[in-house]
Amino acid sequence: MFINITDNKQADNKAGSGGLVNYLEKENRIHNKEPEYWFNGNQTNIEPYEVRRKIDGNIAKLGRDDAKFFLINISPSQKEIVFLKQCYGENGAKDQMKVFAARVMDAYAQNFKRPGIESHLNLIWFGKLENYRYYSHNDSEVKQGIRKRGDRKPGDQMHVQVIVSRKDATNKIKLSPQNTSRGKNAEHSKKMGQFDRVAFKQSGESLFDDLFGFDRHLNETMAYSNTLKNGTLKERIEMKVQEEQLESVATEIKEVTTGMKTLPEPYQSHTDFVQNEDSYVFSVDIDIKDDIDDEAINGRNRHRKKQARTNIR
Repeated sequence: MFINITDNKQADNKAGSGGLVNYLEKENRIHNKEPEYWFNGNQTNIEPYEVRRKIDGNIAKLGRDDAKFFLINISPSQKEIVFLKQCYGENGAKDQMKVFAARVMDAYAQNFKRPGIESHLNLIWFGKLENYRYYSHNDSEVKQGIRKRGDRKPGDQMHVQVIVSRKDATNKIKLSPQNTSRGKNAEHSKKMGQFDRVAFKQSGESLFDDLFGFDRHLNETMAYSNTLKNGTLKERIEMKVQEEQLESVATEIKEVTTGMKTLPEPYQSHTDFVQNEDSYVFSVDIDIKDDIDDEAINGRNRHRKKQARTNIR
């Protein structure tokens, strides 16, 4: 899961939103099929002119050089896209991505830790689902001459682009994800509206996993990638050790479950398998006559023989 907040130069967010809205309508212009409408958690059939009107009309007390809106990119991995399509089908996966986008915008709102900014309902935002990605001049394939700028990238490329207003839904509170400055203490930071970009990006993984029941491996997490790329030597070693431990546990579980399924027929017919959350427990029927202490038997027999000899005398 990749979530990114585009910088000012790419989004051109100090003027009106018309240029960006028009750009994000490209798939509706290129592909002759059912148009993809905008959505915002409440509606799913919003026209582009409504997006421009709402975003550009929510700029009270913002100066000429102030950012008016921000662009957020929500891009699941191809593995996550395949998982959604297997669970919900082609069209169902698109609907679920829109649901997920609203959850991401909940996390966006909560990240500011501002009173009254608690969910996507407190924001002015609009999402657009896109099905394709295209090569740009920055891609290595274009630089090497393998692909041309504008060529469609292969594989599942479904993602969501979100335009969110700088001002909240009341047009009174300024909200900027670029404000990463810390206050004198935690309370002061809240008043300043500090935004934790790393925490916001990482929240996408846990939201996706919790919402859809996706089994994410350690090496598929943002924390894993960041540690290997930017962590200290000690942190990288600890991460690798953790990965090896998890792989070892997974291998043991697989061996146990595989072994249980392939037990010889006599064992399968006489053994009941009881499975709980933590382990596999074998419930075996035991005949008590097979578990008698031989030494106790021999001891009693010796006592009887000795008693018999005494009686004869």
